[in-house]
Amino acid sequence: MSGDLDSFRDAVIDDINVDACRLLVVGINPGLWTAKVGAPFARPGNRFWPALHEAGITPRLVDAREGLCDDDLRMLARVGLGFTNVVARATARAGELSDEEIRAGGRILDDKVARQREARGGPEIVMVAGIGAFRTAFGAKTADGEPVAVGKQDREIGGAETWVVPNPSGLNAHETVASLARAYHEVWERLG
Repeated sequence: MSGDLDSFRDAVIDDINVDACRLLVVGINPGLWTAKVGAPFARPGNRFWPALHEAGITPRLVDAREGLCDDDLRMLARVGLGFTNVVARATARAGELSDEEIRAGGRILDDKVARQREARGGPEIVMVAGIGAFRTAFGAKTADGEPVAVGKQDREIGGAETWVVPNPSGLNAHETVASLARAYHEVWERLG
């Protein structure tokens, strides 16, 4: 299986529903499993989809391990969710990305969100899954010069209110589905 996944290294998956979303979910970059099936947070064991459902954002649990079906895509559009990444290039681990690649991805993301907000008025909120990538992409510090923490940020992305939530990867072992769901729910409540 891993040899099969290696063939997806450097692949790019399409954004999902960026044009019409209220909440844009931003991953660090696609993993190889995600690139293989064309769905965000698709690797078995990733806690994103269970946490999203437990947070009350999706009406049912999405199983993205084999990709998103048409019913999933329609439901995500109805709910108002869109998906993109800081860096479009698929890797086995986010640690394979250079800081410059992440900073360049941050500039692209800023422009992408600004264009969508100008053209369509949304997204209202950008939710970045991963504090390390956010710090690297945006050189993010608080007004007091301290490194940013998870939660609502002073810095906007493309003019949209920006939140950082913990990375749902299984490598972020101290987070649980329940703790991720609490973070996601806080962002969702902010949308009203």
